[in-house]
Amino acid sequence: MPGGRPRSFDVDDVLDRAVDAFWRHGYEGASLQVLTGAMGINKTSMYATFGSKQDLFHRAVARYAEVDMAYARQALDRPTAHDVVCALLRDNADALTQPGRPPGCLSIQGGVSCGPGNAGVSEFLAASRLAGEQALADRLARAVDDGDLPATTDPAALARFVMVFAEGQAVHAAAGVQREQLREAAAIALAAFDHTTTDR
Repeated sequence: MPGGRPRSFDVDDVLDRAVDAFWRHGYEGASLQVLTGAMGINKTSMYATFGSKQDLFHRAVARYAEVDMAYARQALDRPTAHDVVCALLRDNADALTQPGRPPGCLSIQGGVSCGPGNAGVSEFLAASRLAGEQALADRLARAVDDGDLPATTDPAALARFVMVFAEGQAVHAAAGVQREQLREAAAIALAAFDHTTTDR
């Protein structure tokens, strides 16, 4: 920035630390002191680089979607609906139990207990999750058009089933359920998906 002092920190690295803080403490629990301590910068630098706490949270969620949720975007590129859902459920179980990351999911834990004053945070996260559900519904609709799924398939209902299950897995992971147990449950959900989408 002309006339200003150059940043002495890597923005992505600092943002990754903010992701971790919001993930561990939630939006309300991550005070400015907690955030700046985790990020290794002072409040002035935080505000200058990221704006308000809410602006920082939005950036952190976008970073989380880019890095930690990359598997979900990649799954949508699989050749069949079965492969898409299989990859989503399997990789979701792994993502919820990453070594070095908090268990569970930022998009669930970030705003699940926000009070009325921060209702916008919960609404923002809900909209983010619904956008993911819509992307899956669109992919399943394409599978119907391609003949990969039966013409009677309801893509929106199927996508909702998969996302409700995945979000439930996140809650269980945060409560301490282990990866192998999540994978076992995912296998049952995949079998239910296959049963539902088989012509009878």
